[in-house]
Amino acid sequence: MIPVNLSEVSEFRLLGFSEVSHLHPLLCVVLFSLYIFTLMANTAIALIINGDNTLHTPMYFFLIQLSCLDICYLTVIVPKILENLMVGTIGISKTGCAMQMFFFLFFGVAECFLLAAMSFDRYVAICYPLHYTILMNSRVCKSLVAGTYLCGTAVGLVHTIVTFNLPFCGLTINHFFCEIQPLLELLCGNTSPSEIQVIAVAGFAIVCPFLMIIYSYICIISTILKMSSAEGQKKAFSTCSSHILVVTLFYGTASSMYLRPKSTYSASVDKLLSLSYTVVTPLLNPIIYSLRNEEVKGALRKRWRKI
Repeated sequence: MIPVNLSEVSEFRLLGFSEVSHLHPLLCVVLFSLYIFTLMANTAIALIINGDNTLHTPMYFFLIQLSCLDICYLTVIVPKILENLMVGTIGISKTGCAMQMFFFLFFGVAECFLLAAMSFDRYVAICYPLHYTILMNSRVCKSLVAGTYLCGTAVGLVHTIVTFNLPFCGLTINHFFCEIQPLLELLCGNTSPSEIQVIAVAGFAIVCPFLMIIYSYICIISTILKMSSAEGQKKAFSTCSSHILVVTLFYGTASSMYLRPKSTYSASVDKLLSLSYTVVTPLLNPIIYSLRNEEVKGALRKRWRKI
């Protein structure tokens, strides 16, 4: 292929789900329904927490941030998927593609570090309960959230700028949005340096916060096992169960996507994995936290009785 000068290109083409075009109407209805339900569920969680004074604690402050990130994360991707399903192969400007990649990385990386901040909150609550209100004061919580957004911005900017300054030999992206791996497929010549860059960024954005989470839970489990009361152990574990499920879901799909070499890349598998963490995970997060958290369920019941 002859290298294409990206500065002369006005747009890329997104193939989307062209291989199953006969299923487009059904997929469109299903994804639109999931999108609306996810927006409603995450918005409801944020409003319920904000409206109940008993839930104005660091753990629920982070949960509101998680709901906001999921809403933004979903909105960056799903409208383009729906457009693709309705009209088939679509074009996206190079600026629009770069912006979509940046915001996709920004919200995704911010969520990685937010989950680490939430594990740190549980670590302090269980390992240092007497100092919890001092260690996790409002300033600390806001600083942790600001740090997650800063990390997301740094990773998004660096990766987007580097990627879109490389020469491309094709303009057709075999995906439903400007995902990293499909764009690597379009690069000219030896793509090993770019592949190493992706793995390095993924190592920072996925592995680092994951190691923080693992360390937090090693300390948490060690502290819980030392508790003399079985009831106390059960209560401590219950405050962590929802977070553990969300972390497993999010990191399981993200690591399978980015911590693998390009030689194992498959477009169809990549699309399925992308759907799982762009659509399914934001939908399940509020369900997990509402169904497995007695305080949230109590707030829901109080709000329902008022209605």
